[in-house]
Amino acid sequence: MLHVNDLTFRIEGRPLLDSATLALPTGRRAALIGRNGSGKSTLLRLINREIQPDDGTIRVRNGARIGVVSQTAPFGPTAVLETVLAADSERDALLAEAQTLETNSDEASGFRLAEVHERLGEIGAQSAPARAGAILHGLGFSGDEQARPLDSFSGGWRMRVALAAALFSEPDLLLLDEPTNHLDLEATLWLVQFLARWRHTLLVISHDRALINRVADYTIHLDGRRLTAYRGGFDTFERTRREQLALDAATEKKMAARRKHMQKFVDRFRYQANKARQAQSRLKALEKLGEAPPPIADYTVEFHFPVPKPLAPPLLTLDRASAGYAPDAPVLSNLNLRIDMDDRIALLGANGNGKTTLLRLFEGALAPLEGARTVSRKLEIGYFAQEQIEMLDAKRTAYAHIAEKLPDALGTAVRTHLGRFGLSGELADQNADSLSGGERVRLVLAMICCRTPHMLLLDEPTNHLDLDAREALIDGINDYAGAIVLVTHDSELIERCADRLWLVADGTCRAFDDDLDAYRKLLLSSRKARPERGDPKPGPATPAAAKSAPAKSVRRRNAAAQRAETVSLRKAVKIAEKETARLTKEKDRLEAAIADPTLYDGPPERVAELTKKRSQVIAALAIAEETWLEAQNALEQANN
Repeated sequence: MLHVNDLTFRIEGRPLLDSATLALPTGRRAALIGRNGSGKSTLLRLINREIQPDDGTIRVRNGARIGVVSQTAPFGPTAVLETVLAADSERDALLAEAQTLETNSDEASGFRLAEVHERLGEIGAQSAPARAGAILHGLGFSGDEQARPLDSFSGGWRMRVALAAALFSEPDLLLLDEPTNHLDLEATLWLVQFLARWRHTLLVISHDRALINRVADYTIHLDGRRLTAYRGGFDTFERTRREQLALDAATEKKMAARRKHMQKFVDRFRYQANKARQAQSRLKALEKLGEAPPPIADYTVEFHFPVPKPLAPPLLTLDRASAGYAPDAPVLSNLNLRIDMDDRIALLGANGNGKTTLLRLFEGALAPLEGARTVSRKLEIGYFAQEQIEMLDAKRTAYAHIAEKLPDALGTAVRTHLGRFGLSGELADQNADSLSGGERVRLVLAMICCRTPHMLLLDEPTNHLDLDAREALIDGINDYAGAIVLVTHDSELIERCADRLWLVADGTCRAFDDDLDAYRKLLLSSRKARPERGDPKPGPATPAAAKSAPAKSVRRRNAAAQRAETVSLRKAVKIAEKETARLTKEKDRLEAAIADPTLYDGPPERVAELTKKRSQVIAALAIAEETWLEAQNALEQANN
């Protein structure tokens, strides 16, 4: 279906893709992954012929239709359903032609009309409204909402319409760029199930590990301006790449030893007449080996949330509270909730059910319409929302943003705080408009943590973060000593960080005493049973959920214990990795010293001392590597 051959593309002279090659068979589903800024979106634009490569070719099967999601949200008085139906241009054209032909009575028109109706039957034109409605329903539009005009919806919901149109048109090659960014958890779960059954060729950019694992036949990694395809989902890619990197490191170590040995021979004998020929031979062999490749830059992102001072429980309580934007029209009512310092809570519920309203009530931006909101006297709350990213001052540096929040702090303290969120060095002095989307997310997180909050309210924090940054955020949340309330479409984030699930539905919020997998099954089964009634309203009163749910206190203890165990295991892995790296560096230093010919011109005791130290370091390194392997295996088993 798709062939990319020796593709090169430059931006302002800087190569973004360099001799990149890829072959994607017909009917396969592939996930395109890579760090932010590596060129993933640019590759999709090249495939869609929006821009032209500097060199190389891109071939798509002759006659194949390419489908993309419009980058501009559709707008206008047209109904949502009609907008999606219009995405099938062939059906639209045939229906218009049939309407014209039906007004003619000549024989030729009759023959053509028969052909048109035959083709309409072949493409399933009659069932098209039902198919379009099912897709819209899966993305969160009720039957009534599908009949409403586009311009009655927000930009995020209109982007869902654009996604629905691309899915409905069923192109031969579908290109999707972060399709879950405008979706809630419920719509994301539906989309993953829908794409897992996609019958045509799919290439999707995603940082959602769960989506990649469930949907992808291939994982294509864009790294170092090249494309490498791996069979299977993200977990398979991660394991295979880890093994390949270890093999490459071992191979390069052997090659470095060969270079060193040959260079030593050349340096020693190249000017001796009886050894000149052998030295010249080794010099030629050394040239064939080439220079050692430069070390791969160690790309790491870390989130170190500041440690708040403990406060006596509860941090916050709601007692028979209601919240909304008009006294006579509360969005949420009868709220009886409590948040403690060690809580990890994820809010479930479709968009529009009131999750953001509840977060604003927790934050204090909204006062309760009825009832009481009681907070600990010294409580500090950090609230992260997507609109805060847009509110950054584009022409001010990251340093300036934090310095404003910490007016009494020294410059070193400001930079240390930025470093907690991976914004050290040059990034601290870059203007906000020159930072990537992920870097702006980290800047906003740094800003809301300036006052060392006891509670973090995080509304879709993983948007714009690549896979490495998402993994680091999970580690940071699990290490954080305060309370967390999450709203996210990232099921991996919920499963690895949340101890409690609260469902926002039916005008209130209550505990969902089961796990995310049970909610997923309940959600999908509810949609199948009631497709005409819009978003399902599952709750703990559902008999199946109630029967399978263990006691809340037991679940919380188990979840907290599991989270604590994985936190300690991750720390053990990091400590072991650092110790292994330190000992490896020390071993290399000692070996370089022992290989230095000038060493042997000095006292022999020095040679013996270095040799003894090298033996001790090698023994310690073997123990450190074994410790690292044991810790890594224990962590993988705990995660599994």
